[in-house]
Amino acid sequence: MRTLLTLPIAALAGLLACRTPAGTGPTAPPGASMQRITVTSRAFTANGPIPVDNTCDGADRSPGLTFSAAPQGTKSLAVIVDDPDAPGGDFIHWVAYNLPADASSLPEAVDVAELGGVSGLNGFGRPGYNGPCPPKMELHGYHFRVYALDATLSARANVTAEELQAVMNGHVLAVGVLVGTFSH
Repeated sequence: MRTLLTLPIAALAGLLACRTPAGTGPTAPPGASMQRITVTSRAFTANGPIPVDNTCDGADRSPGLTFSAAPQGTKSLAVIVDDPDAPGGDFIHWVAYNLPADASSLPEAVDVAELGGVSGLNGFGRPGYNGPCPPKMELHGYHFRVYALDATLSARANVTAEELQAVMNGHVLAVGVLVGTFSH
């Protein structure tokens, strides 16, 4: 068995990137293994800079995301975007859930309600997406996570990421993450 110290850097980075906010996260259904989803964006490459238009310095629009097909049995998708580098701890930039199970992308500046999804509250206390906005001269990594779930979630209105993760616990069939960076 390899320890983290002997893993190649790329493998270690992949393990760390798949952490969920606060280092733990929702689990797979009993007896199931969590699969991986590949998440990409035309706006930025993995570990690359997020365009200004997708941040607080620009239009503050969510970037378009594309992801691999969800596994069989998926009933809905969820998205959580967080900044684990924030000075006060993990900061949430987007919470969306009950997205269509057959979706393979989200367009830029998406209104998830138009897709049948629900917006939760971000760290600014607002529903929807609010992009990267780190302290001046700090480079932060932003984790765009897509979850495939075996259920349509029943969550209260204006759910937070932490509350949504509790509801997702035991329902995650697959997860994928795309990390982008931003500094201003």
